[in-house]
Amino acid sequence: MVAPELVKRAQAGDRDALITLLREIESHVYRTAYYILNNEQDALDASQEALLRIYTKINSYEEKALFKTWVQRIVTNICIDKFRKAKPTVSIDEHDMTFTAEQNVEYEIMSGYLAKDIREAIDKLPEHHRSVVVLRYLQDFSYHEIAESLNLPLNTVKSYLFRARQQLQLLLQDYQKGGVRG
Repeated sequence: MVAPELVKRAQAGDRDALITLLREIESHVYRTAYYILNNEQDALDASQEALLRIYTKINSYEEKALFKTWVQRIVTNICIDKFRKAKPTVSIDEHDMTFTAEQNVEYEIMSGYLAKDIREAIDKLPEHHRSVVVLRYLQDFSYHEIAESLNLPLNTVKSYLFRARQQLQLLLQDYQKGGVRG
């Protein structure tokens, strides 16, 4: 994700290195916040708060953990705090779909529905299950990195992922049966 030398230079007080570091991680931070919060404005707020915290706490980073794990812990904790404080809202934003002559329009539409339904199913998961799913499948973290990021025992991470997959199977059973969205 980020060169260790850049982190060390930022910790040593090199302002340019710190700004470069923050620019390199900002899209990752936003993406994580968006996957967890599923709201653009909340994700922007959370990612800005996370980047500010990283900026002010860079000297507290110790090389016991990977830098990306340390960043992920900060982002996830901020998102969990926002999620706990927030009242449930429904997003009405829809994504535009564009088609070319070579594309199978029916396939594209069904893929769009599937992606939307998967996102909605993930949103229905309990907060702790959603966090591990986002980190594992959307951010491609290893089980160990998830455990470290969320400060959980490895077996708890495995258990949460197992239960989350079961819940997602139930929520998405129409697709498993080859059914269509209704």
